[in-house]
Amino acid sequence: MARTVITTGSAPSLPAPLSQGIRKGPVVQVSGQLPFDPDTGEVVGTTVAEQTVQVLRNVTAVLEAGGAGLEDVVMLRVYLTDPAHLAEMNEAYAAAVGKPFPARTTVYMRLPPGLLVEVDALAVVDD
Repeated sequence: MARTVITTGSAPSLPAPLSQGIRKGPVVQVSGQLPFDPDTGEVVGTTVAEQTVQVLRNVTAVLEAGGAGLEDVVMLRVYLTDPAHLAEMNEAYAAAVGKPFPARTTVYMRLPPGLLVEVDALAVVDD
């Protein structure tokens, strides 16, 4: 079973050695997405809620380019820079993702200045 690189202009491309996503059979893995506007390359929003919405737009764009959608996601990993942002992120996340929620892990890490959240996704699609 071959690996297929997922590429879309509807999500930002980063100057890093990674693919936006990879599909192998029914499995779609989306690389960590940041709150960049894919058209301008600029950070969208100054709050964690605004950035979460943009990040999830980017995740969704890569999923769709790989033949999946949020309904196919079995796991999302959220990376936050500050534990104090958890409640605000949860609110924006819940509205964007909707029920039933996929499994999720949230970790805290350092991101470049101005970036508050990053999300990656694992989806399984029915072939």
